[in-house]
Amino acid sequence: MKTMSIWLYAGALPAIGVSSPIKAWAHSFPEKESPSAGEKVASPPTEIVIDFDAPIEKLFAKLEVDGADGANEALGAPQISDNGIRMSVKVGALKPGDYTVKWAVVGIDTHHTNGSYTFTVANGS
Repeated sequence: MKTMSIWLYAGALPAIGVSSPIKAWAHSFPEKESPSAGEKVASPPTEIVIDFDAPIEKLFAKLEVDGADGANEALGAPQISDNGIRMSVKVGALKPGDYTVKWAVVGIDTHHTNGSYTFTVANGS
């Protein structure tokens, strides 16, 4: 009986290893945004910040902030933190209205991810 239990346990190990998530294989996705998705801010932000759940490559990072007229309000290229987790970009003086943040990154695992979200700058009333 003891021998059978050992073989059953040993046979289960490969299945456990295959089904366990491994962070190194994960794509980089936003974990936190500022302003956040769907947020209505009272005063315009001066910077857009996205924190990712895995490091990203600086060379391939893209971040734009489009107003209702389609103009990109980002001032220059995005900045990437030393640990590769945070991407940020300064923005011009945002007027009241809706803005779409569009991002595209390549994780250190070489997988490309992208997406977008919106936030609103209130009228100040």
